[in-house]
Amino acid sequence: MSTADELGALRRQVEELASEVGRLADVQAIRKLQHAYGYYLDKCLYDEVVDLYADSGEVRFMGGVFRGKPGQRRLYCQRFRDSFTRGHNGPMYGFLLDHPQLQDIVDVASDRRSAHGRFRCVMQAGSHESNPQPPGRLPQQWWEGGVYENEYVCEQGVWKIQVLNYNVTYHGLYEQGWAHTPRDLVSLFTKTYPEDPLGPDALIEPKPALWPQTQVVPFHYVHPVTGKVWQPAS
Repeated sequence: MSTADELGALRRQVEELASEVGRLADVQAIRKLQHAYGYYLDKCLYDEVVDLYADSGEVRFMGGVFRGKPGQRRLYCQRFRDSFTRGHNGPMYGFLLDHPQLQDIVDVASDRRSAHGRFRCVMQAGSHESNPQPPGRLPQQWWEGGVYENEYVCEQGVWKIQVLNYNVTYHGLYEQGWAHTPRDLVSLFTKTYPEDPLGPDALIEPKPALWPQTQVVPFHYVHPVTGKVWQPAS
């Protein structure tokens, strides 16, 4: 092999390694972004949560789609803030919300401008007995689990959330557990904004399943061994 050929091969190898290191750095940046979302949300820092989204980003939650900054703020800075912290941006005495995010699988597109990520969460939430919630609004304490199947976008070198797609797996009252979840413990959205002033911009069809119904949230990735795309049984 001539010197020129050797240099060409080394150059290609360096380019491939640089590209791979770049993708690994992207994966870590996206993991940090999603984990930061969890920390901000758990401390009711809703302004900071909204700042993690792209301007065109959307939230898919409980059968509704909240679009753009107006939709994001309607969900986090109005609905959640009013329900959980009575209008205060930040943690509030006697209110608990913890949802560690686990089992992350992140895949970055070849052009490194977009990515998908799947995360699982397990939540414990509720209010101390010295800080009761208004009657009929929230359980005193509850369990929750869910799966995120999200999309991300890189804008001017900064990764942001493009689609946060949270799919609730189960709810359960703390005392009785998920085996005894009341059918009416939570409800999917049925009205859109502005008919519901704090509602989503659109409803998701078909409606997501709520426990004890079960569903598989479609995977953004192919099977790592067979290379096949998972399809529900017909």
